[in-house]
Amino acid sequence: MKRQIIEINEEKCNGCGQCIPNCPEGALQIIDGKARLISDLFCDGLGACIGECPVGAIKTVEREAEPYNENIVMENIIKAGPNTIKAHLKHLKGHGEMELYEQAVNILKDKDIDIPVLDEEEKLACGCPGTTARSIDQVKIEKDYECQNPIISQLRQWPVQLHLINPNAQYLKNADLLIAADCVPFAFANFHQRFVKGKIVINFCPKLDSGIDSYIEKLAEIFKNQNVKTVTIVRMEVPCCGGIEHIIMIAIEKAGKAMMIKTNVISVDGKIL
Repeated sequence: MKRQIIEINEEKCNGCGQCIPNCPEGALQIIDGKARLISDLFCDGLGACIGECPVGAIKTVEREAEPYNENIVMENIIKAGPNTIKAHLKHLKGHGEMELYEQAVNILKDKDIDIPVLDEEEKLACGCPGTTARSIDQVKIEKDYECQNPIISQLRQWPVQLHLINPNAQYLKNADLLIAADCVPFAFANFHQRFVKGKIVINFCPKLDSGIDSYIEKLAEIFKNQNVKTVTIVRMEVPCCGGIEHIIMIAIEKAGKAMMIKTNVISVDGKIL
């Protein structure tokens, strides 16, 4: 069957092992100094390990693979102990895989093993920092400092989503590009004035969007043919968002160009880090 599954670039992998703790299913192991996918049966393809790779060696692809088997996975999960059981359940629930979650719970019940209690903060978490639920306590703005004028959009073109952008569009020629992760405009209140003004905007999600290879090809075409002047990246602080820089660097390399990139990292409570 064809399904989403992890793919590891062995040339890039440095064997650091940072991906291993974020795969409670046990699909990854360090073998001969490299991270390896030991069995299709163990990999659910949800990508909890992707954001933890510091060199961008892991991605999800769609290919022919054996179906993920929760029964086989749970054998290893149970052996690893209660903390791994809890991490696995959080992972499944955080990605909305309720059918697999119920399978896992039923296996625990059949084996008379205590089912970990997931509190409200953990119900949406999966071990991936980017999905961890948290509340943001925004400081109230004093009346004297409130903006008296309406905020005006600084957007200069449409569309903005990379999948929809024509790499030959005239507005890309000699452009100062702003490449932003999808979540940034929601987290950073002054997004238009601080980042969009004077720039051509491209946005995408390096973790959840499919067809990342086509994104790389499209960006490479833009960099190669449009004489782009500057590239500014704005991404979130969560690890999975770091993939946006990796994607852009590959595209620049494929285009045979050399250019400086400025990266801005935004915290989940709306600050520039």
